[in-house]
Amino acid sequence: MLSLIIFLPLAAAAVVLGLPRSGEAAARWLWVIVTAVDLALTVVVWARYDTPRPNGLAFEERARWIPGVNSSYHLGVDGLSLPLVVMTAVIFLACALYALGSRDRPRPQAALFLFLQTVSLGLFVAADLILFFVFFDLSIVAMYFVIAGWGHGDAGRSALKFFLYTFLGSLALLVGFIGLYIAATPHTFDMVEIAATTPLAGSTLAGGLVLAAILLGLAIKTPTVPFHTWLPPAHTDAPAIGSAVLAGVLLKMGTYGLVRIAMPMLPAAWRAWAWVIIVVGIVSVLYGALVALAQNNFKRMVAYTSVNHMGYVVLAAGAAGLVSASTADARAVAVTGAVTQMVSHGLITGALFLLAGVFYDRTASYDIDDYGGLAAPAPKLAALFAVGAFASLGLPAFSGFIAEFQVFAGSIAAAPATAVALPGILITAALFLRALQKIFTGETRGQSPGFTDLHPSETISAGILLVLSVVIGVFPRPLLDLIEPAAHALIGLVGR
Repeated sequence: MLSLIIFLPLAAAAVVLGLPRSGEAAARWLWVIVTAVDLALTVVVWARYDTPRPNGLAFEERARWIPGVNSSYHLGVDGLSLPLVVMTAVIFLACALYALGSRDRPRPQAALFLFLQTVSLGLFVAADLILFFVFFDLSIVAMYFVIAGWGHGDAGRSALKFFLYTFLGSLALLVGFIGLYIAATPHTFDMVEIAATTPLAGSTLAGGLVLAAILLGLAIKTPTVPFHTWLPPAHTDAPAIGSAVLAGVLLKMGTYGLVRIAMPMLPAAWRAWAWVIIVVGIVSVLYGALVALAQNNFKRMVAYTSVNHMGYVVLAAGAAGLVSASTADARAVAVTGAVTQMVSHGLITGALFLLAGVFYDRTASYDIDDYGGLAAPAPKLAALFAVGAFASLGLPAFSGFIAEFQVFAGSIAAAPATAVALPGILITAALFLRALQKIFTGETRGQSPGFTDLHPSETISAGILLVLSVVIGVFPRPLLDLIEPAAHALIGLVGR
């Protein structure tokens, strides 16, 4: 089942590329159909999911691949990965629906995004470090072509900066993976086996160096301060659906690597570095929010909020390393909040970037000062923007509240000093309310007169993501029931 979910989009990409040039409409609709089928398959996996044994995976698939280095084609899911698999399928479906209105080379665009969907899903179900690395690297290549091929502004320069910066991170990640392989007895790249044996637990120096390499690679991908500088230009110049996937899916590859690789495989080093990771998370939360508040470019503003929101995940993951018998439950709450935050941020920020694309499609401008009173000519856009803004600032009844509440409840219980990150929520509220007020309220001015409201494909694509955020905010139990057992198992691994 997992292999089908991964490679169905890739097979569809080959079919799309084989269509004649006159088959552009067929390419767009095939893209929608395949992403919808893939989403349905992930829902089936969720419905059939049964919590595996501690530290185990469900729906495992394994085949010989590179036997010389004991690397196999090993797939599986648990409560940490399955929510991200379903979220990824939802975001790619939303992007396919949004692109129904596009006329810019739809065949290669559909094929490229279907390929990107394959590598994204593959990473979240990979249970072998080499397999994880292959999907990690291919996602960088695919996103480079998305930005360079369909971006605007200085897209070529932004795409190159994105590629070189994140590829450097992937090389650091590979060095860390090789370090784990060398330390493992017998040598293996299997993630489950390495997590079970923790080969570097007895070596403080070697474990710290391997963790440093892995953290560098994941921090660039996340991104955290100070490794975030590639993100704003990449988002600003990427097409709307490219930004939605970059923020909604690709950034989660970094934070997912923390909970899937760094924490369970290097528990001793993670505990030793916990406060450093917490400080990085706090700085990212506050810095991302403050710099976003200073932006006058709407898309750059949303890009910096990603630094802020990913900082919450890093903060919670760091707090999980402050091992104490009295805080085990609190640290599990923090991990649950971190995974919930990954899902929440993907849905909300993906929707906001799709809405940002509407501004550029209509007027070729993201400048907040170019608009005013836009609620009059574009009430549907105003309504969805308001929902996305309130969801992003963590208002109750949205997924962001569920995630951030758990992050801070667990983190503050484990380390009261983490409360210094709380002003990040207030700053986020200020920046979104400022944008909402300047763009949509008051007299119609600037480029607002004659602005066309949302088309059906734009409404449906962003609406799907925001509706799911509301569903999680009001009925979080199904998602939390999936994550919590895996979070408790992870806390057990970190505490060894």
